[in-house]
Amino acid sequence: MLQILSFYAALLAGALLLEPLARRLQVPFGAVLVLLGFAGAELWIAAGGDTGIHWRWFDELVFHVLLPILIFEAAYNLAPRQLLRNLPLILTLALPVMLLSTAVIAALLYVGIAHPTGFPWLAALIAGALLSATDPAAVLELLRRMGAPPRLRLLLDAEGVFNDANAIVLFTLLVAMATGARPLAHWDEGALALLGVLVGGALVGIAGGALALLMARAVTAQAQRGVLTLVAAYGVFAAARLLDVSGVVAVLCAGLLLGRARSAAADGDAALSVLWAYKAWLANTLLFLIAGITFQVGMFTDQWLAILLGIGATLAARAAGVFLVLPLAAMLPGIEPLPGRWYPLLWWGGGTRGAVTLALALSLPVELPYWWTVQSIAYGVVLWSLLVQAAGTPLLLRWLRP
Repeated sequence: MLQILSFYAALLAGALLLEPLARRLQVPFGAVLVLLGFAGAELWIAAGGDTGIHWRWFDELVFHVLLPILIFEAAYNLAPRQLLRNLPLILTLALPVMLLSTAVIAALLYVGIAHPTGFPWLAALIAGALLSATDPAAVLELLRRMGAPPRLRLLLDAEGVFNDANAIVLFTLLVAMATGARPLAHWDEGALALLGVLVGGALVGIAGGALALLMARAVTAQAQRGVLTLVAAYGVFAAARLLDVSGVVAVLCAGLLLGRARSAAADGDAALSVLWAYKAWLANTLLFLIAGITFQVGMFTDQWLAILLGIGATLAARAAGVFLVLPLAAMLPGIEPLPGRWYPLLWWGGGTRGAVTLALALSLPVELPYWWTVQSIAYGVVLWSLLVQAAGTPLLLRWLRP
């Protein structure tokens, strides 16, 4: 165990040293972490070390430890007033566009791979769900430095939070059907099950968040408030899982509720934002490092065609949602119109995939015969997002500026 802890401590130290360099060179930090994890693991294993990576506990690590931190921190730090003002557009991106993206990606992958036995419809839908989880973190910092409009950054950030929660719920339901934990359902039954899981998770999150707010009245020290928010995040997640509803949506709602109370406080509880930024940095960094450690060259030599299909499918699906569905929502009464030049940025920069897609791919049960194909597609799409989409977003912003 000491050997494994030393290995990860060395990787985290390397990440700390490389982050300023990546920022200076405007290279996505996630790509640097994947390369660091891959190179570090190769050198460590060659020296006779053990990385401690075992597939059997990936689901526990990803779903029960890392994802609640990422979802809560993102929701906790959203600006509530701007969020409410743009909520219809955000929800359009997070649900109708996400569902359309899942369907389009699944259809293109199923037809493109053309192997109903080895890659059935359920495998395509699982791939579509995990590839529909957008993660604009790689481009938000670049856009912030370039002075992109705050509303554009809010749309990207908030979409990522809500979209991830919905995509995770859909992915979990589909995997449960694939493994036999939940019976296969018709589309109407599946839609009702999805709605019930989402609403149930929201109710648990709101109740847990409200309870945490009541407890916060008796807590004054910043350290104790930090512990209270951590207990709230994992508490609502555990409660939701026990009730068989969405733990991720519960964490999202609790984070939004506690974050709104934080922003209304006199001091804004700035220390809590810093504390959760540290937790999110650690969780995000570990996910990308683990992705690099588990990366195998065979993914790209054996599954290169499936990866190319996945990249093309994600771009096509995002285009369908942003250019066809989003303009309809923007025309609704009371909604501030979106500038036309934002749509290419929402398509290209908002369609990046990152930590959540990797997390879902890493959590795939290895007893599924197509897990390797789906995971390879996910790795390829995330690397494309980091190396091409994230790097090209600043260029697109300069080109679209009036």
